[in-house]
Amino acid sequence: MAKCPKCGRKLTLFDWKPNCPECGVNLVYYGMEERLLKEADAAEAEHAKLQKRIDRLKASFVGSKLTIIRIILSILPIPALLLPLCTVAYSGPFIEATTKSINAIEIYNLVSSLDFDALFTMLGSNLLGTSFIGYLGALACILLSLVFVIVSLLMLMLACSPKGNPRNITLNIITIILAIASGVFFMVFANGINAVFPEFISGSIGFGLFVYIGALALLLAINIVIAVKGVEVKYKQCYVGGIPAEEYFELVEKGTDIDTIHAMMAEALEEQSAAKETEKAEAKA
Repeated sequence: MAKCPKCGRKLTLFDWKPNCPECGVNLVYYGMEERLLKEADAAEAEHAKLQKRIDRLKASFVGSKLTIIRIILSILPIPALLLPLCTVAYSGPFIEATTKSINAIEIYNLVSSLDFDALFTMLGSNLLGTSFIGYLGALACILLSLVFVIVSLLMLMLACSPKGNPRNITLNIITIILAIASGVFFMVFANGINAVFPEFISGSIGFGLFVYIGALALLLAINIVIAVKGVEVKYKQCYVGGIPAEEYFELVEKGTDIDTIHAMMAEALEEQSAAKETEKAEAKA
């Protein structure tokens, strides 16, 4: 059951008037000024927190020349995947000798039309099982590496957060390991197939994979350099009721009485108003 916010009297369904029957205080407007002050404090405090996130976001992308270079290097591995990652050559008695370069587009077409039943059948083969494990491993690793490239690009938005640098470097290392593993798996596949059908099919690593790994290595290098040198985040000064936001959060954390904080706010606002009046007077003079 509701109570009067001033005297604590229990209110019944018959107390329909806006004033408390005991002390006469207006139940609707009592403490409204204090509530409005609290809401204003909460809004300004939330804005101060959001502004810090925005400042870190800006610094992540344009905080220095190195961060701008990092954006370019973060995108560079994606077009590198359009280069020939590997080459497969095949021929036969009734088949014209053909050499086919495989890149990201070919991999997409291959995966979208992949017959998994046939693939799992080949995986169980005593003759070609190991080769097709390499085939499947190469596909999985190169696709996972692309996923990590995209994730790394998105994570640039949080690059200046407390754990930004370790996260970026870790993602880069995982991506490089996956890219190298895809090449190793492909060679397992190519060597296995070539051992069974030496005159009909062969495979080799394309220069695109080396360019891809090189682009990832450059990205890792720039992230390490940024982690060592650091990026200066220029925080915009925010205020809560005229008090610098940092000071306000420190007072709240210490458990300072809200009335004391509001008194400090009133004093700070008076000082700021006086400073503005002085500036106007000096400008007119």
